[in-house]
Amino acid sequence: MRDEERLDLELHRRLQEGDREAFDELYRRYSGAAFGLAYRITKQEALAQEVVHDAFLAAWRAPEAFDPARGTFRTFFLSLVHHRAVDTVRREERLRKRTERVANLEPERGEDVAEDVVESTYLVQRRKEVREALETLPPEQRKVLEMAYFGGYTQTRIAEELGIPVGTVKTRTLAAMRKLRRALSREDEAG
Repeated sequence: MRDEERLDLELHRRLQEGDREAFDELYRRYSGAAFGLAYRITKQEALAQEVVHDAFLAAWRAPEAFDPARGTFRTFFLSLVHHRAVDTVRREERLRKRTERVANLEPERGEDVAEDVVESTYLVQRRKEVREALETLPPEQRKVLEMAYFGGYTQTRIAEELGIPVGTVKTRTLAAMRKLRRALSREDEAG
């Protein structure tokens, strides 16, 4: 076993005991290589820094994840960075695609104009059904839904505005959503 590997094992042993200096030394030893690897995968400095931060935090929180019988600490840690960087790239790609879909920047393949007309008609009808279903709710339940969904208020802010406990806001919201679901499913069955 090389001196570097022996030092890593000793630092890891101390890390398991919660030794902050051991953590700092491991950071000095591997932060450069970890950042380089993360940057090559993510191609963004901020994302690479986030990946390295998360990897070191994981090593601090769960040092027992490293098993010396399976390889060196360097291999373990850089593998951890690699996996986190790949996951980050995948997450960013999913977010980018979702944002493009929401912004409708991505045209649908084989788009049919008739489908747009049908969808538009359906949405007009569905909005009408939702408004009618909202009118059937008790006023206190309707108020919390309107504040949350149309006003963008958090449950805490609704509670403050109405002068009621947050638990009451949650209860009213849940009851209102259940009633709306039942009312709208009856509409679907009737239609």
